[in-house]
Amino acid sequence: MTSNPVENLGEQFNLDHYLRAQEKTRQVVLEFSKKLKPGMTEKEGKKLLEQTLDDSGMEKRWHPTKMRMGINTTKNFRDDSLEYTLKENDIFFVDIGPVYYNHEGDYGETFTIGNDPSLNKLAFASKEIFYTTQAVWKEKKLTGTELYEFATAEAMKKGLRLNSNMYGHRLGDFPHAVHSKAKLGALDFNPAPNLWVLEIHLIDDKNGLGSFFEDLLL
Repeated sequence: MTSNPVENLGEQFNLDHYLRAQEKTRQVVLEFSKKLKPGMTEKEGKKLLEQTLDDSGMEKRWHPTKMRMGINTTKNFRDDSLEYTLKENDIFFVDIGPVYYNHEGDYGETFTIGNDPSLNKLAFASKEIFYTTQAVWKEKKLTGTELYEFATAEAMKKGLRLNSNMYGHRLGDFPHAVHSKAKLGALDFNPAPNLWVLEIHLIDDKNGLGSFFEDLLL
């Protein structure tokens, strides 16, 4: 796939299994998003997400399962959440890292409850910036650093702040960290396709809410 040592793969890496694992991860996130209802606490939601993962045939988790609601959507990956109950008009995101077919999946997406236009706009913004950034990366062969500089500028155009504490990372056969723990936003070369996860975590400082989207750079 690449001659860069940071992008080494294991002997058991299988591209078909890897892409199937990522697609199954996307499906689990979408399935779970339909189960969450107003009145559920974040703790209850996370328990339901864990059960959905267990029921999906997941082999193991390569990173802790994350599900954030409302005011907790601004927090970094390892921050603790405050107690929170989902409202009639609200926002939440999911970030899971299951292993299927001995390959890692990693996907995150933001969803809304109710029909608040401002929440819908915020939720869509992270996905929009992801795909805009991916297109420019492919066209201009951006480095990882340039990629995140571009995403930061796109966020500012929308009056939002890109959280630089949640950079993207390697993915691959389990565990990818044996080969590299490099962060996408710190790369000084053009990252190879089908190997790096681009994370877009936006913060609306005015309203104290966030939006998250992540997927493979294809």
